[in-house]
Amino acid sequence: MRNDLILTRCGIAAAASVVGHKEAAGPLGDRFDLHSADDKFGQTTWERAEAEMQHIALTTALSKGKLHVGDVGMVFAGDLLNQCVGAAYGLADFDLPYLGLYGACSTAAEGILLASAMVTGGFCRRAAAVASSHYCTAERQYRAPVEYGGQRCPTAQWTVTGAGAFIVGEEEECSVLIRAVLPGTVLEKGVRDVSNMGAAMAPAAADTLLRFFRQTGRKPADFDLIVTGDLGYEGGDILTELMRLSGVDIRDVYGDCGMMIYNRKTQDTHAGGSGCGCSAVVLAAYLLPAIARGDLSRVLFLGTGAMMSPQSIQQGRFIPAVAHLLCLSGGKERTWKLC
Repeated sequence: MRNDLILTRCGIAAAASVVGHKEAAGPLGDRFDLHSADDKFGQTTWERAEAEMQHIALTTALSKGKLHVGDVGMVFAGDLLNQCVGAAYGLADFDLPYLGLYGACSTAAEGILLASAMVTGGFCRRAAAVASSHYCTAERQYRAPVEYGGQRCPTAQWTVTGAGAFIVGEEEECSVLIRAVLPGTVLEKGVRDVSNMGAAMAPAAADTLLRFFRQTGRKPADFDLIVTGDLGYEGGDILTELMRLSGVDIRDVYGDCGMMIYNRKTQDTHAGGSGCGCSAVVLAAYLLPAIARGDLSRVLFLGTGAMMSPQSIQQGRFIPAVAHLLCLSGGKERTWKLC
């Protein structure tokens, strides 16, 4: 049996979240570090605004951790824009080795996973991970500019305007520990509907989660929360059913960042939130503080991504997906043996 679980010796030393006005009006609105009333962040274009979000998020994370740029060895960063230009422009002023990522909505988890491996391996004392998305840039790139007023179908998710930044450091300086990481494998199950990314990503989430349980011998009841980012309501239902059919019931402990960030009754976001920024800001603003306070002790966080491009959509290709897993725990769980 393949065993690709990576046991780590690190944690989250600091994290920050920056969001737009719709996210600030949602259920987690008072937990985010900063928000923009017009989603422009003082910039002249949506794309420049997304780059600025990344800059603000990393600056804020360093400040919250009482750290300087020189205290960080490298940064992993990405977004939804072609060639990840949001990250490249947004982080250009930081004198840091830069590694650009494209993991779609899984980018935050992918960045933290890679940063964890670097710190655990002793290649640097600290590494940063940054991820962002912007509703208006994503609509313009993947569908049509928002000015067109195109109608959205019920299974469509709303791309979150937000950026999250994380400083991964050695265990001793962290109140939230990263106990293990599990890289996902690319799966494609015949879904080509760009307005139903939850359906495309759910099988990848189930695959990674089942591999984790097989390799560790753990079960859902061992965790306070198993959270995906972001399957939304449609994909979340599919995931829980796929897991049930595989003999693993996660319904009692399952949640999704795309379901948490908006109020389904008062905010018209259809199937919930999505985008690189969705899981990034929910993790930074809500999940990590809850773990640090002790409200949550053990959490499985799965970043899920639909690995499509505008060209693959136009060519009618099926949508491949991936899900990367982080096993998180509070500082009081230092003696807990995962496997």
